[in-house]
Amino acid sequence: MTASTHTTVTVLGLGAMGRALAAAFVAAGHPTTIWNRSPGKDAELVAQGAVSVATVEEAVRASALVVACLFDHESVHEVLDPVGGLLADRALVNLTSTEPAGARELAEWAAAQDIPYLDGGIMAVPAMIGQPGSALLYSGSSTVFEAHREALETLGTAEYFGADAGRASLIDFALLSGMYVMFAGYYHGAAMVRDIGMSAEEFGNRSASLLAAMLPSLPAAGAQIDTGDYSEVFQPLTFTKAALDAIVSASRDAGVDLDIIGPVRNLVDRQIAAGHGAQSSERAFESLNPRPRTAI
Repeated sequence: MTASTHTTVTVLGLGAMGRALAAAFVAAGHPTTIWNRSPGKDAELVAQGAVSVATVEEAVRASALVVACLFDHESVHEVLDPVGGLLADRALVNLTSTEPAGARELAEWAAAQDIPYLDGGIMAVPAMIGQPGSALLYSGSSTVFEAHREALETLGTAEYFGADAGRASLIDFALLSGMYVMFAGYYHGAAMVRDIGMSAEEFGNRSASLLAAMLPSLPAAGAQIDTGDYSEVFQPLTFTKAALDAIVSASRDAGVDLDIIGPVRNLVDRQIAAGHGAQSSERAFESLNPRPRTAI
């Protein structure tokens, strides 16, 4: 391993994700400095080889690459505003879960102080960091991304989405929206079968099999959405409406609220009301975002 792979790294914030990030850097051989606002979360990392310091100033001065993984956007400012002047000759990577507007605001704050800034979204849980399947999305300074790509790739695959610091966050949140809605759909189904004695675990096994079979169809659905041409029909909106109406009725009979499935039916109903019932069900997308499409 050459010296270039041993970038000095500071991790600010030792929540579950921050600890995982620091551990991955240490394991990869990067001299790693750690800091946390409250004590008591550094012992295991210190035993692994990290250096714990008492102040943010010490932490920032210690490394060429400073990674912030804090609670929220406000906490990033609380921690970094007092040390902005020390960051100008370092690279700042923000892996705090920050909304796109917040990421752009932080990029403007950094630019005003000549701080090289890269924003990121983590598509992994802490246990996955540094392991196969961990993926991180980045946007902002291409200079920071390229200069520190090797270090960043110790955390997971690293993909760059351009100079707009808010892009990685937007894509991150968009992907998470799919995940949360998928789980919500599972919760709804588990509630439907509860009264017939099927356990949520058994229903989870059945759901996992069905979803695994359905997920490969998403790129094809996306390709149709991208064209805006829904005339090639696999399943028409009218068929989907009939299915959703039946699910709604069965849900009511089972005493299950319609908070989840009801809005899905509303998306379909709006397209049918607009005269598109014979078109492909992917057209329900247009109820969400009918604006002109822009390429990423």
